[in-house]
Amino acid sequence: MLAQELNEQLTKVAGGTPMGELLRRYWHPVMTMQELERDPVLPVRVLGEDLVLFRTEAGSLGLVSKRCPHRGASLEFGFPEGDALRCCYHGWKFDTAGNCIEQPNELDGVDRRARGKLAAAYQVQEMGGLIWAYLGPLPAPLLPRYDLFVREDMDRNIGVTPSLPCNWFATMENSLDPVHLEWLHGHYFNYLMKRKGKPAAINVKKHLQIAFDVFEHGIRKRRLVEGADPQGDDWTRGHPILFPNILAVGASDAPEFQIRVPIDDTHTKVFWYYARPRAAGAKPQTEIPVWENAYKEENGALVVETVNGQDMMAWLTQGEIPNRDVENLVSTDKGILLLRRVVREQMEKVARGEDPLAVVRDEAKNKIIEVPREDYGHYTLSGGMTTSASVADEYTSRKKELSTTK
Repeated sequence: MLAQELNEQLTKVAGGTPMGELLRRYWHPVMTMQELERDPVLPVRVLGEDLVLFRTEAGSLGLVSKRCPHRGASLEFGFPEGDALRCCYHGWKFDTAGNCIEQPNELDGVDRRARGKLAAAYQVQEMGGLIWAYLGPLPAPLLPRYDLFVREDMDRNIGVTPSLPCNWFATMENSLDPVHLEWLHGHYFNYLMKRKGKPAAINVKKHLQIAFDVFEHGIRKRRLVEGADPQGDDWTRGHPILFPNILAVGASDAPEFQIRVPIDDTHTKVFWYYARPRAAGAKPQTEIPVWENAYKEENGALVVETVNGQDMMAWLTQGEIPNRDVENLVSTDKGILLLRRVVREQMEKVARGEDPLAVVRDEAKNKIIEVPREDYGHYTLSGGMTTSASVADEYTSRKKELSTTK
């Protein structure tokens, strides 16, 4: 059971709240590069702020307040011109730093551009086919170059769930809950197959031990299932969450990041970032495919026959913000308790003016950050899953083009 006050600390993401200030010390992906290439001006809502992401004709990236300071029209309908964005309503022009650099119809000779500065303008960078934003105080930390985003021997594809109706912290607690794999992705999966007259999809093994380790970039989770080698990767190495909101999962030959970005208190944008080692002699990708990973079927039913769909079902059915003062945590929830404690410790560090866990400022350490993960594990693609229920097949069988509409 968690007191309501502590629950609000973990779930409210607006600026000025403890969690909002913590999250603003990190870089967050807000869009894929492919989407911005299709439309150079896109609305973005992240951490409770309504913004506009744009790429200028000169190629610069900007992320600024959505409302024009003149009459409040939305800049999502602005258009790039030169190295700036022009408002479609009266032509005011803004650079990527949010400065108003032109007010074309002021005929009285008075320079009012300083009054036209946008309320917010944030730093943005492209990495790994994603556009990342930093909404915190300066100087900004480095954008962490985690391996899958920057390795040159990988092919990638990106699934996007644009707006999942649940608080982001529920998605992260799920990542520190190893036992749910045995049931949600094991027994439940097999139950669904049985109802269809199909054979079991998962080789289910009981968890014997679970453990967690805090390290430089987050928290590792480890498991030992019945029949497994205690010297195996599942127990000796495990795989981590990278603070504050990235889960690293999958074997080294099929690695994946899941990035859970808070849109606001009750909605989360999820990026499913898949990577595969490129075959020897194969040409590098020229474009990273982007597809929508829907949480609902076309008839409105929740997706429950894929691993990702099962997770999203479990997250959102807890409620937009889970009521944690009525929960009943047990011994297998120790990872969730650790996550809550570590997060509150990072809030306290931010309040003292210190960098929280996993903030990177050393260029020498940021050339490439190798993420610890299993080379082989029971619940990776080559282990527990025995049919087409694998993550790779989810991509090929369920993909559809992600469309962005205004």
